[in-house]
Amino acid sequence: MLAAGNNSIAKRFLFCLATILSLASLALAGQNSPSKTGSWSGVIVTSACNADEAFNESPECFKNVPGAKIALYDDTNRLMYSLEPQDKVTAHLGDTVTVRGALDEDTIQVASTELMSIGLAVGQKAPNFSARDEFGHVQTLDLLFFRSADW
Repeated sequence: MLAAGNNSIAKRFLFCLATILSLASLALAGQNSPSKTGSWSGVIVTSACNADEAFNESPECFKNVPGAKIALYDDTNRLMYSLEPQDKVTAHLGDTVTVRGALDEDTIQVASTELMSIGLAVGQKAPNFSARDEFGHVQTLDLLFFRSADW
């Protein structure tokens, strides 16, 4: 008799817990989702261009088109983001950039924009480093980079 009573209490407890969790998830779903703060990288294009054209680097994507807005094409995810305010990004049309700000649906509220660079600039000296090769020997920058006589 005691075991049956404990089983009934456990069932009621689980039912109440499930009800509370369901109500909590409904309450959270009903709230407006807050903006997501972060950074996004890609190419600044015009909104007259779609993601496929931007992916194929169509010249039309980098022309200033009357009535079109400036957008960010994220080539990693193949997504287009609207950018606001426009005056912070218009000078970067065609540039690969990192945009920092807050994402609200598909619009980034731009806080800052910086040009992206990959690798060293021409004439810039590579930093010194060392690494172990497949045999466990330490190799340095001096030994790793050489020009082949076959060039």
